Amino acid sequence: MNTTTDDYFNAFTMDPWWPIVFAKVLGLFILLVLIVLITIWAERRVVGRMQMRIGPNRVGPLGLLQSLMDGVKLAFKEEIFPTAADKFVYILAPILATIPAFLAWAVIPLGPMVWMFGYQTPLQLTDFPVSVLYIVAIASIGIYGIVLAGWSSGSTYALLGGLRSSAQMISYEVAMGLSFVAVFLYAGSASTSQIVAAQEKTWYIILLLPSFLIYVTAMVGETNRAPFDLPEAEGELVGGFHTEYSTLKFAVFFLAEYINLVTVSALATTLFLGGWRAPYPISLWAGANEGWWPLVWFLGKLCGFIFVFIWLRGTLPRLRYDQFMKFGWKFLMPVSLVWILIVGFARAMRNDYNWDLRQTVIVIAVPIIAILIVMYIIESIRERRADAAAAEEEEARTEFDPMAGGFPVPPMPGQSYTPTRRSKATVGVTALPVSTDAEIEEA
Repeated sequence: MNTTTDDYFNAFTMDPWWPIVFAKVLGLFILLVLIVLITIWAERRVVGRMQMRIGPNRVGPLGLLQSLMDGVKLAFKEEIFPTAADKFVYILAPILATIPAFLAWAVIPLGPMVWMFGYQTPLQLTDFPVSVLYIVAIASIGIYGIVLAGWSSGSTYALLGGLRSSAQMISYEVAMGLSFVAVFLYAGSASTSQIVAAQEKTWYIILLLPSFLIYVTAMVGETNRAPFDLPEAEGELVGGFHTEYSTLKFAVFFLAEYINLVTVSALATTLFLGGWRAPYPISLWAGANEGWWPLVWFLGKLCGFIFVFIWLRGTLPRLRYDQFMKFGWKFLMPVSLVWILIVGFARAMRNDYNWDLRQTVIVIAVPIIAILIVMYIIESIRERRADAAAAEEEEARTEFDPMAGGFPVPPMPGQSYTPTRRSKATVGVTALPVSTDAEIEEA
């Protein structure tokens, strides 16, 4: 580690508790709460516009205070405890889900060195060489809150929602962690501030585009957002793991979900979009990356990611659970492992033999991508043939009977029926008798 890096890490140890550290903690807390309130309002307005509705527009200017009023309403509602709930764990679960979401922001860099209360300090609460791994570890603690919420409620629906959510989050955390490896290889560090510094010339969304796409997909599944909001599938589980929660506890779960959404967006900005660095052509300005201006660029990138989350919710339908898990384990993880091998080999060739990016892509990436495409096509053909064979077997095993319900019915699409003498005789016997004119006159 060079002297500049050492000096940057030492800057955190020089911060006095009062007022610098206290101001940073309070500022982060207020910033997160405000972003959550604005995100909820923006989601309702944007999705309303996509669905040709108005959205909240009554409480406050443009409805900006609607999210705040919803929180106040939930706080003052009557609190209900399910009879079969374990009260201690029932109360502990939303706390475990929310606190890690706040703690993850401790290592997110919001800007460079700035002057604050007469002290020069990084616009970041703290940092250390493995801060990205710290975020992953903290995020995994939030899963306990969801699992315990489903178990402690004493409800079958909540338990199923908790199990489904935990399986989903664990599965996509693996792919998310693998997407970080290529970033570590290029940056040479797992520190968030050093990763931002390594993107001074080129953002990693350009150099590591497959890692970025893998991470974006995994972060949507990690946060249980549409189209991956399967733990909260209303048609199956009512409300998922928080079915039995109400009042302020439900609001805390809601807060945790949106803070996690903001956290993964901030991490994507840090790892792939240059963090607080100004985008082109603003970066041509000499003072773009100095002072408090980088905070504006960081929040702008963050809002872009949040809009993508809202856009996905308003446009894509929900996936089937087996499709979702299959996509994570059979597609994202293999692609992540192959991409890590490509990046590792490319870095080795560049360091030892001075290979450029074009040679690496031609020699390594193109053949591997072609092999993956061919394997995907073969797998799709195999699945279609298996489905067709299963359908034929089911059709051969099931014999269509037009009189199964007591009345003659035509065959359904995909069913075939060949009339026989027996079926004709059966239809003749069960058919209603037809009265003749003579019988009618006698009656």
